[in-house]
Amino acid sequence: MAKLFAKISNRIASFAGHYTAFVFALLIIVVWAATGPLFGFSNTWQLVINTGTTIVTFLMVFLIQNTQNRDAMAVHLKLDELIRSIAEADDDLMDAEDETDEELAKLKAKYHALRREHDELKGHIERLTDSAKENGRAAGATAR
Repeated sequence: MAKLFAKISNRIASFAGHYTAFVFALLIIVVWAATGPLFGFSNTWQLVINTGTTIVTFLMVFLIQNTQNRDAMAVHLKLDELIRSIAEADDDLMDAEDETDEELAKLKAKYHALRREHDELKGHIERLTDSAKENGRAAGATAR
């Protein structure tokens, strides 16, 4: 049943995201609006569009959530494979989506600290490189 639902939801999501679905929905609205004078803009006439849009919206919420869940899982699996394949990578990150908000905040702070440390080391290396270049220029000038 799950495979069938995934297959159907993929097809519906593909159709719903296509421009023809928008044109079809727009056509329905135009036809509904055009029939307003015919039905005297009655409560029943309004109820038809309200009921139709409510049903479609209700079903689309579940369809979109299902599609998002599968897409997110696929992205996580692909990222996990990349993390696993790099020896220096932190394997703890492979389960990050299962962490609590507090644990994620700690991980974020850890990586911010690592980035700051990297930036400081990079700045230190640049200063050393600049200093070595200046010393090389000065030595070249005195040799002449």
